[in-house]
Amino acid sequence: MKAAGALLTVGILFGGTLGGPWSAWMPQTIVAFEGTCVAIPCRFDYPDELRPSAVHGIWYFNSPYPRNYPPVVYKSRTSIVHESFQGRTRLLGDLQAHNCSLQLSRLSPELAGKYFFRGDLGGYNQYTYSEHSNLEIVNKPTIVPPVAVVVGTEAELRCVVPDNCPTMKPVVSWLNHEALGGQAVFGQLEEESGTWSQVSLLKFQPLRENDRHELGCQVTFPNTTFLFEAFATLDVKYVPRILQVNSSLEITEGSDVALVCVADSNPLALLAWFKEEAVLREEPSTNLTLELDNVTHAHDGIYTCVAENVYGRVNRSLALTVMYAPRKPSVNSSVVVVEGEQVTILCTTESNPEPIITIFKEKQIVATVVYESELLLEIPAVTHEDDGEYWCVAENQYGQRGSAFNLTVEFAPIILMESKCTAARDTVQCVCAVLANPEPVISFELPTRNVTVNETDQEFVYSQKTGYTVTSILTLRGEPDSQLFIVCSARNLYGTKNQQLQFHHSNNLMWAKVGPVGAVVAFAILIAAVCYVSQTRKKKNVNENSSFVQLEHPPVAYSGEYRPPGALDKSESKEICSLESH
Repeated sequence: MKAAGALLTVGILFGGTLGGPWSAWMPQTIVAFEGTCVAIPCRFDYPDELRPSAVHGIWYFNSPYPRNYPPVVYKSRTSIVHESFQGRTRLLGDLQAHNCSLQLSRLSPELAGKYFFRGDLGGYNQYTYSEHSNLEIVNKPTIVPPVAVVVGTEAELRCVVPDNCPTMKPVVSWLNHEALGGQAVFGQLEEESGTWSQVSLLKFQPLRENDRHELGCQVTFPNTTFLFEAFATLDVKYVPRILQVNSSLEITEGSDVALVCVADSNPLALLAWFKEEAVLREEPSTNLTLELDNVTHAHDGIYTCVAENVYGRVNRSLALTVMYAPRKPSVNSSVVVVEGEQVTILCTTESNPEPIITIFKEKQIVATVVYESELLLEIPAVTHEDDGEYWCVAENQYGQRGSAFNLTVEFAPIILMESKCTAARDTVQCVCAVLANPEPVISFELPTRNVTVNETDQEFVYSQKTGYTVTSILTLRGEPDSQLFIVCSARNLYGTKNQQLQFHHSNNLMWAKVGPVGAVVAFAILIAAVCYVSQTRKKKNVNENSSFVQLEHPPVAYSGEYRPPGALDKSESKEICSLESH
């Protein structure tokens, strides 16, 4: 039945006539499995004027010229053929009908080659046609893969099996295809240039996991032991996928870190590390490591690994958090304000995590914030007590930094409580301690005597300064009168302050011991001192109204002796300043 089908096919191919001069047709190439058979379709023609009574033919192997004595494959006149072809050949066609089709059986590798047909019409009418057929003998089918097997698109593999043997029909099946998704197998018969092939189509939906998977096509022939197999490895193309990348990291400033990205792709992907929009490193690879040495807070940010090939692009990001101690706080430059004004001081820093910021003054906490990067200190109405050096200190678990700044407050004089007069047996010492900024001018006034003394009178007044505190000391020798009082006056550009100084005695019983007479003497000494000052200024030609004037009518009579440094004795004093008592 199969042989009849093959002969029918040959008959269909050559049902017409070629006509014309010497000519022939046969497939240029024909393929058959080793051990099976092959039918070479052939059609020939000769000039119309030749009318032979009989037509014979000869098939030669690998040469068309009889003089070269090529192996005879088949000869219609006799059964004499080359030993290699004995019992292996027979003519399928009818030479009288111009059909020269030849069948070869029990094919072996040495039979592969070129086959030529020679027409023999009798006498000299013999002609070897240049057209020939090349027989290929194979031992496995041909698997034809698609141009590309891409994930997400249907793939089709073809297994092509030659089917040119009329008496043997191949059976085709696929091997190792069970793991493929959406698989389906179809069969079809294809003809090309007079040769036939059975084609088995394997369609499926490729997955990443199918890459490098081996598929097989198997060919068998019923009632034989023939078995032919071919294998192909799938080359599945797919979008890259990132298999491994670091998780988000928290590291300490100064550490070293390696960011690793491992990707799977086909074809090989271009891997790149980005920080924000900047490319830090890239190369075609399956893994890419980014080394960061001695990291600083500048390395803090989002890092992204990107993998890209012609089929797509994927990325994976991570956060690199650099933990570091606060930077040196930035504060307002030192400020100068007037008492009562508003003051705003901003202290800022950078750190990770956010710090605790504290402003200190003399180790006392003035203001603080927790887990913030700035601290705003506001003083609605500054006082002189706010003056001084401040420290802004920022601290977290990785360290501490601080910055100092000064707040300078300018204010009117303040006479301190320690300002007083102390009277001893023969000395009166008055202390006036004044707190002020800028530095004040301090003077001592004796209102009842219309006398003013300041530090220019170095014989009586001595001043010293400590910080914003100025201390002036007035020293008079002699025992004071109980009615004497002294006023301390301090002034600067922000105001003037006057305060009567209280008398404190070194011995509460002093006046009792001295008695009335002693008191009169002491007061006389004080008046003598005032006169001495007045006369001294007159000698210096100070003609303006002076704070030091001679008292014409002191309220209390006095007696005694006044001897400041370089003073005269009692008789000489009377000559300089003559006082009357009433």
